Amino acid sequence: MTISWRASRDQARCSNIAHMQVDGETMGRKIAEARDRVGVTQAGLASTIGIDRSALAKIESGTRRVSALELARIADALGERIEWFVMETPEAIVSHRNLADPGQESPQIDRLVAKIAWNVEFVVDHCENLKFDSIEHLDRPINKDEAEKAAVTARLMLGLEPGQPFYDIAATVQKIGLLCFSFDLGKDSADAASILLRHGGVAVINGNLHVGRRRLALVHELGHFLFADEYTVDWRVLEKSDDDAWESRLDRFARAVLLPAKAIKEQWESLLKSGDGLRVAAIRVASKYRVDMTTLALRLTDLGVIGQSDFSAIRAARTTRADIVDLNLVTSDELAPPFMNRAYEEAILKLYRQEVVSSARATDLLFDEWQEDDLPELQQAPESAVWKFV
Repeated sequence: MTISWRASRDQARCSNIAHMQVDGETMGRKIAEARDRVGVTQAGLASTIGIDRSALAKIESGTRRVSALELARIADALGERIEWFVMETPEAIVSHRNLADPGQESPQIDRLVAKIAWNVEFVVDHCENLKFDSIEHLDRPINKDEAEKAAVTARLMLGLEPGQPFYDIAATVQKIGLLCFSFDLGKDSADAASILLRHGGVAVINGNLHVGRRRLALVHELGHFLFADEYTVDWRVLEKSDDDAWESRLDRFARAVLLPAKAIKEQWESLLKSGDGLRVAAIRVASKYRVDMTTLALRLTDLGVIGQSDFSAIRAARTTRADIVDLNLVTSDELAPPFMNRAYEEAILKLYRQEVVSSARATDLLFDEWQEDDLPELQQAPESAVWKFV
């Protein structure tokens, strides 16, 4: 006879996240927010879930408790997961929403970052494989020169050699505690967001971007992480206003991490002297360092090696299929969505094999990008194993 203890262990561990559950007033406010977001009236939602409008009004004000069945119906009607109503949103996200001048609204990425933060903190709390050493955050650069110096320091922290292209960014930044996730959020959503956690941090990249932009966005979020910005949403990484001094310095930092100054200047001058011409030189450098043409043009401008006419020509250059063959270029689709850090996926598989989480919980932690059939088959415990749990 064999038995499985998975369900009972999942139930027993629910108490571990009890401190994250909200009170009735907060839950009611969240229900009202979700209802307003989809444009449903109280009367309309009440009719859909089968209760009086006055009862829903009391739920939203926190003066009436909502049953589990009612909450499930509300979540289904409003297109939200139940956990969004019952778990505290990370304080950094709440503070971001409450800024006097918050800029563009970001509800989609806010909710996604909150869910990822909940999931990562759960996995970190339960799996020793996903532990991060504390890092010493860098001081914010106060000018362009300090941004360049900070980029050199960051590359040393990441173990990059001088001039070495920054490949496999997600695996590299994970070593210092930043976990990266990439999901297709659509062309009208934010480029990226990042949040500091109790241990490490999370970066979310809009996978709808082209690969060069995805990589730039992740290094931009690395900057937020290293400079200890609690929560940030970046709408257009390449379209920052010149009067936003901090973002301008952060952009400079990101470009300097991807395109180290000395190596880029030397390679650019060498390619032009060899007779490649501006377009071919730009394609070779952009391909080697896996950046988009706008980022390359801006970096060469940073370094003072091109003027405005060359900037426009480089920015307009496009790599063709013939270029890939003729120049023997290596292509990459890094951070293609859906993407999760391998260390995160490995930690969840370990929790599943140890029966800390059920198959349903495992796929939820994997954002339903895995199906239950994708999970490994578990060995059933012998009957005598019951004494380990009694």
